[in-house]
Amino acid sequence: MISEIEAKELLDSKDLISVGMRADEVRRRLRATQTTFVRVFEMHVDALPASLPSGMSAGEFRLVGVPRSLDAAVAAVRTGRSVAGSIPLTGFSLGDLIGLDGSTSFDHTLRVLRDEGLEEISQVPLDSLEQPAAAIASAREAGLVVRRLTVNIQSADRVALARRARDLQDELGGFHAFAPLPRTISVASPTTGYDDVKQVALTRLVTDNIPSVQVDWQLYGPKLAQFALTIGADDVDGVAAVDPGILGTRRSPIEEIRGNIRAAGFEPIERNARFEAIG
Repeated sequence: MISEIEAKELLDSKDLISVGMRADEVRRRLRATQTTFVRVFEMHVDALPASLPSGMSAGEFRLVGVPRSLDAAVAAVRTGRSVAGSIPLTGFSLGDLIGLDGSTSFDHTLRVLRDEGLEEISQVPLDSLEQPAAAIASAREAGLVVRRLTVNIQSADRVALARRARDLQDELGGFHAFAPLPRTISVASPTTGYDDVKQVALTRLVTDNIPSVQVDWQLYGPKLAQFALTIGADDVDGVAAVDPGILGTRRSPIEEIRGNIRAAGFEPIERNARFEAIG
């Protein structure tokens, strides 16, 4: 692991190539040329599907959005479980479940969702949880899997955020991926592609105790995701699970992600939400 002083120097550096090369060395030491990706079928808690679209193929069914109440969350999990079948069902940001139902405890909420069929919490935003370690521990004690750490908005101290992820892995263990780029892109002060890829590289150097650094295919686009793979990232989230069939077989989501990974010089491996290889 690099020191905090060195991390800040790298963040301030304009030499992205050198920073990226160092991150790529760590990435190759941990994962060699393997690059995993997951096709995700998202279901919004306020617009749950009655049936699945044709041509759907997913390694993860994910509930997104903020439930209005515990009853709404339970209804979403039940519907999600019924359509997901044997495919892993994930959902919710852990912070959104705290205080969801004022009449019950956080632990009770987590247990109820687990009993209804939720397998995994899909987001653990390090920048918005006051006590992330305690919240994660509660989720795991309730029987819910927590594998991925995330970020809601761009942090003013990006080095501290990466260190927080590293410290949580040291303290609790069990995290397979950290997605360091914010889920919410600020209109007032958006990040640049340069800042984003540098954050990916910095994260790989700081969090070398977490197996994978993840980028989102839909949120940040194929081009940034592909470049991020060359400077430390090794897992791609959010690949479309439905092929609209308008661009032909060679431009289908599965062929596009595989082609982009190979073009970057890596080996594409499709996985599911459990990080099990499925193709």
